[in-house]
Amino acid sequence: MIGENSRKWWVLTGVGIVSFLGCIDLTIVNTAAPDIARDLGTTMTQTQLIVNIFLVALSMFMVTAGRLSDILGRRKVLYAGTVLFGLASLGAGLAPTIPLLVFFRFLQGASCAVLYTSSSTIVSNAFPEAQRGRAIGMLFAVNGIGLAVGPMLGGLIVGALSWHWVFLVNVPLVVVSLAICSVSLTESKADGDVKLDWPGLVLLALGLSGVIFGFTFGDTFGWGSWQVLGSLVAGAVSLVVFVLVDGRQKYPLVPFRLLARKLFLSAVTAEFSLAFFYATALFLMPLYLSTVRHYGDVAIGLMMLPTTATMAVLSPFVGRLVDRVGPIVVLSTGFAAFALSALLQSQLDATSGLGFVIVAFALMGIGWAFVLGPSAVAALSSVPPRLSGLAVGATWTFHNFGGAVGLALGMTLFRGVAGGALHDDLAAKQVAPGPWTADVVAKPGSASDLLQQHTGLDRAAADGLTDSLFAAGNNATMLLLAGISVVAMTTIFLLGRGRSAATEAAPEREAADVPAVRE
Repeated sequence: MIGENSRKWWVLTGVGIVSFLGCIDLTIVNTAAPDIARDLGTTMTQTQLIVNIFLVALSMFMVTAGRLSDILGRRKVLYAGTVLFGLASLGAGLAPTIPLLVFFRFLQGASCAVLYTSSSTIVSNAFPEAQRGRAIGMLFAVNGIGLAVGPMLGGLIVGALSWHWVFLVNVPLVVVSLAICSVSLTESKADGDVKLDWPGLVLLALGLSGVIFGFTFGDTFGWGSWQVLGSLVAGAVSLVVFVLVDGRQKYPLVPFRLLARKLFLSAVTAEFSLAFFYATALFLMPLYLSTVRHYGDVAIGLMMLPTTATMAVLSPFVGRLVDRVGPIVVLSTGFAAFALSALLQSQLDATSGLGFVIVAFALMGIGWAFVLGPSAVAALSSVPPRLSGLAVGATWTFHNFGGAVGLALGMTLFRGVAGGALHDDLAAKQVAPGPWTADVVAKPGSASDLLQQHTGLDRAAADGLTDSLFAAGNNATMLLLAGISVVAMTTIFLLGRGRSAATEAAPEREAADVPAVRE
């Protein structure tokens, strides 16, 4: 039997395991993507969909999952989400086709929406008030490490086993988590009169899925096609109507009135921009290592260590720094590091020195450590304790949306610029382009073979063209990420200058904005 004194630590362990797995699955597939593409013969768009569909589902159901936890009970909903996550991981690991893999990745994202929203509230309820901050801090540290080590772990697993085990490894750990939670968790709910905003839920799901579909498949169908234009218009209209409808609800899905608080707006800006950056960068970094530098899976995983290890090592120290100087200065510094990392990565090519690559990747780790935890602190500091769950759920919604939009925009820019560079290089060699050139850009891992097949170039010349088109696309995309980072840094800094923490955090004013929810 578990004693009352030790129960809270068992709760943190059980919830921490499954929360860790959910965070890993946000990033682990990035490193496995080249291997999946080779095994299943996917195009870059299909590979992007395998990664992006997780974020789409996460964005669609994050706030809904949090509200269902409040209404039905957090333990009950956590169990359901954990079981679904385990089954989805099993299905993804065994999927023989692209459509099935995409389907199970969607289920993984939907189930992780439950894991993210329930975990912090369950851990908070398990600990006395004096230990609550420490416990939440430990959970966020575990989540941050999960996000950071995903790429490295993915490379190691793929190199030692296969890409299937990137998903299958979740199954036994899910069983362990459920076993621990079954003997330690107690049920908790919010006030009994909390209702789910069903019209808002439908509008939010339609809006997010429409906008992201349009961005993701703009190059596939054409930006002027009815599929893309229809999706973008329908998504944008749905989101506008959602804002109008949800704002009149007693229990809104997204508390937009919190955006009037500059510290909360800083947290939202940081979360959106953070996910925009890493979702795109973590897609391109393994691709650079495999396509341009021709590294194997294990080497790719190890080369991601400058990012992941730096983030993991710095996170505890960054937490102490936030206590001393506040989140605004730390967040601004983090995005400065992101901008510098992106500028350096924009210069990467086949001749880049190993030290240069390591510095560029390490700067991303510094930026990640300086943004992930402090953005959560900013969100929680902007509201009274009783609204902490609502604040975290709202910021994570923007986080996930930022990741999905960032990856879609980044890959669209990459394909466009890389395609233009390829046509210029072929013209310089007096080689006529054809329909096959789209496949060269869409399948970087097979680009050299395709070029040899259709142009008659030798291996060295084909490799040179592949390096050139990747460098062009990577340069443009990394400059986009640098720009996003500078905008985020400037916005957060300016919001911090005009903010009065004492007045913004006043519980009395917040009580007039958002209905009370017992956390």
